[in-house]
Amino acid sequence: DEIPTVVGIFSAFGLVFSVSLFAWICCQRKSSKSNKTPPYKFVHVLKGVDIYPENLNSKKKFGADDKSEAKNKSTTPKNSLHLDLEKRDLNGNFPKTTTKMQGSPDLENSSPKHFSERKKDSVSPDSLKSITSLSSEDKQDKLGTLFFSLEYNFEKKAFVVNIKEARGLPAMDEQSMTSDPYIKMTILPEKKHKVKTRVLRKTLDPAFDETFTFYGIPYSQIQDLTLHFMVLSFDRFSRDDVIGEVLIPLAGIELSEGRLLMDREIIKRNVRKSSGRGELLVSLCYQSTTNTLTVVVLKARHLPKSDVSGLSDPYVKVNLYHAKKRISKKKTHVKKCTPNAVFNELFVFDIPCEGLDDISIEFLVLDSDRGSRNEVIGRLTLGSSAEGTGGEHWKEICEYPRRQIAKWHMLCDG
Repeated sequence: DEIPTVVGIFSAFGLVFSVSLFAWICCQRKSSKSNKTPPYKFVHVLKGVDIYPENLNSKKKFGADDKSEAKNKSTTPKNSLHLDLEKRDLNGNFPKTTTKMQGSPDLENSSPKHFSERKKDSVSPDSLKSITSLSSEDKQDKLGTLFFSLEYNFEKKAFVVNIKEARGLPAMDEQSMTSDPYIKMTILPEKKHKVKTRVLRKTLDPAFDETFTFYGIPYSQIQDLTLHFMVLSFDRFSRDDVIGEVLIPLAGIELSEGRLLMDREIIKRNVRKSSGRGELLVSLCYQSTTNTLTVVVLKARHLPKSDVSGLSDPYVKVNLYHAKKRISKKKTHVKKCTPNAVFNELFVFDIPCEGLDDISIEFLVLDSDRGSRNEVIGRLTLGSSAEGTGGEHWKEICEYPRRQIAKWHMLCDG
């Protein structure tokens, strides 16, 4: 009788020990998993700009210094180009208080005088006029001065542009005699690399203090690039006002010695005019049995140069109107960097009434711009009340239903 009792006691102790050991192992695994950072990266879109942090377990923030950046190796491919935006938190928001720039002490205490004194010899002095050297007549037409710095990080193959501030901007709002300025920057000739600063309200001397870092640009290619700064004033109810622009060819500018501080006069925007707004080839077919209108946007050609880069990213927006009220809208895909785009996209619209008497269709050719509002390149309207080829084309599709009729049309000003 004693032997079964002893065996039962030892079995009970063994079972308790096994359960305790299993619970302890589970707790250890759970605690170790909670300390690990998920091995993935996130993409946050801020006003058309993609932000790619290197990894989530890094303590580095967007405004980190160069020493902390050197410890963390970038996981992005060398040939890819992306950017880090300082002064933003992980949610893509800006802090409410904008203090002096977190850079070197020389840059914090810099003034217009310091900027002019620290320019390199490679920069032409004629293009960098001082504010104090302007006559009273020049000051009346003066659009202000832009202060910025350029730097190249050889360790990371990164091109760094800091937009510090602008001074002496003209007032675009006649009532308040002030402006709501912001700056768009584009790296030419690759127009797709665009960034922009935040909007600063009611000021003629905005202090942006924003740094943009472009990775994957070899130093040998810097000389072939050009920086284009567009200074604008935000308008809530209409298209933003263009104050002026600054064009900086990087050929001859030496960045191997460190950060280069520069200032340039803001000049009037150089709009390259063309003989026309281009042409658009569209095909229409009216199905009287199903009461539908088939629209095919085929091609566009000879589109004007909409900006200083000389290239456009066109797409077509199609609006259907009934009695001057828009009832449907469609749009094509964007075609990158071309004045002669091939779309070949078909859209079918349901007509809410019998016949096409009260129907009109509008084609808007726009230049896609991720950083701001898209600019209208040209406009085309087809309908019974349209003039020229637009009215003739509409008359033909009414007279010959179920027939696809294609025609080239000249675009009008947007």
